[in-house]
Amino acid sequence: MKDIGPTFSLIDEPWIRVLDRGGGQQVVSLLQLLADSHRFRVVVGDLPTQALAILRLSLAVLHRATDGPASERQWRDLWQRETLPAEEIDGYLREHRDRFDLLHPVTPFYQVADLRTAKDEPAGLERLLGDVPNGVPYLSARLGADLLRITPAEAARWLVHCQAFDTSGIKSGAVGDPRVKGGKGYPIGPGWCGALGGVFLEGSSLRDTLLLNLLPESFAHVHRGDDDAPAWERAPLGPAEEDVRERGPYGPLSLYTWQSRRVRLFGDGRAITGALIANGDKLDPADKHRVEPMTAWRRSETREKELKRTPVYLPSRHDPGRALWRGLEVLLPATRGAGAARLAPAVAEWLASLRVSGSIAADTRVTLHAVGAVYGTQQSVVEQTIEDALTMPVQAFHPDAALRTLIVDGAADAEAAVRHVRTLGANLTRAAGARGDAPTHAGAVAAGSAFALLDQRFRAWLATLLPDTDPLPARRDWQHIVKRALLTLGSSLVAQAGPAAWAGRETGGDRSQFLCSSLADLWFRRGLTKTLPLAVAAPSQEVPA
Repeated sequence: MKDIGPTFSLIDEPWIRVLDRGGGQQVVSLLQLLADSHRFRVVVGDLPTQALAILRLSLAVLHRATDGPASERQWRDLWQRETLPAEEIDGYLREHRDRFDLLHPVTPFYQVADLRTAKDEPAGLERLLGDVPNGVPYLSARLGADLLRITPAEAARWLVHCQAFDTSGIKSGAVGDPRVKGGKGYPIGPGWCGALGGVFLEGSSLRDTLLLNLLPESFAHVHRGDDDAPAWERAPLGPAEEDVRERGPYGPLSLYTWQSRRVRLFGDGRAITGALIANGDKLDPADKHRVEPMTAWRRSETREKELKRTPVYLPSRHDPGRALWRGLEVLLPATRGAGAARLAPAVAEWLASLRVSGSIAADTRVTLHAVGAVYGTQQSVVEQTIEDALTMPVQAFHPDAALRTLIVDGAADAEAAVRHVRTLGANLTRAAGARGDAPTHAGAVAAGSAFALLDQRFRAWLATLLPDTDPLPARRDWQHIVKRALLTLGSSLVAQAGPAAWAGRETGGDRSQFLCSSLADLWFRRGLTKTLPLAVAAPSQEVPA
């Protein structure tokens, strides 16, 4: 394979997929993405994780092109404009033009120009392409030539994704990397974003989305050191891990463009035919909450014991079996004391700050968008990607707002009510004579059905809430919706339990108790009534079935 010349500028060549305001898909350059962001709705990727990685890259450019912004006042000036400052963006990108050339012979974008292994083994594309299962390409939708060559535009998208979300596992052993043993690079963990429960704010246009996530230097929740800079402003990297004393991270720009891998693409301006991927800069996620704004954080007792200090925070990753609305209490800002068990994402704290200062209207609707990856087998494969979103008024992000309390309490009502469904499922199975783990499994299945039933109902209820919504009638309406849905589900579970459960039996060990489906149903209904006390009164409006 031959080295390739400077033939694909990410500044000018189209490579990023977007949806325009009319819903049509386009492919645009980095400059067009930012300068015309008011014309676009969202960045779309081959995977949701790819779109997030490109958004973070775009934010790093915008931060530098706008010189910060330094303060909330400067941010407000940008917010009040119809478009982003195209002239400044263009000037900044031209200043670093060589570093944005995917195929530059000396400083190729996000790569090491002379990266190689001791045996100069050929490098395929399988490990670069995030939609090809690691080691099992036959499970991919790609066929034949799609695994042998891709366009430079597609290679650029997957390169940005690789630096952010690449799997762990054995990597190619790069010449010049002292960590290599026996020609292999041993696991250092996934790409930086793979350690996060990614969260960002989404507005009605891509321009709004970029600005909502553009945290000024004066924002107290995020630290930006003097040396905080994106990868293209730093000296080109070699195959070895960067000196820990020099690499930082010094702030969010360092992390938005963190070089988790050393990569070299092979090909030319018409097609990319190979990608050599080696280990890059390893990063411990502990206590990075002051420099990483796009994830929630949780205290880790294990790391506190290990590091012998407290508190120690780790990123709060998304649970693939749990819808976003069930964890809103962690994601919405709240008044928390020192050493709190959980911390909201800094982007959410920033939106709360904007609401408190009045820089953004209370009735502005913003989408909280969650994206993440679930890894398996020692983080060497991606089992699934996670994407979920909730739209709500900005007022919900105000830590002391009644609307925030209403939304969090509504989610808690659903959680508490579903526990009774779980118990009902387990009791019906015991009444039918099941033992061992069967009742626990049946309860989990019943709870899963209940959450699935409530998912769209919660989202629909959330869509009706306004900044001045009266909390008591709104919560009463929600409890009616929950009770009606779960009573219907409970009746179905009782009917399906069969004659054995209806007849019942003695259960338990030393303290035997008679259990049948009628008793299980009675306890279930009593539990719902106690958990949802507001549902006893008539709803304030017609509650949908």
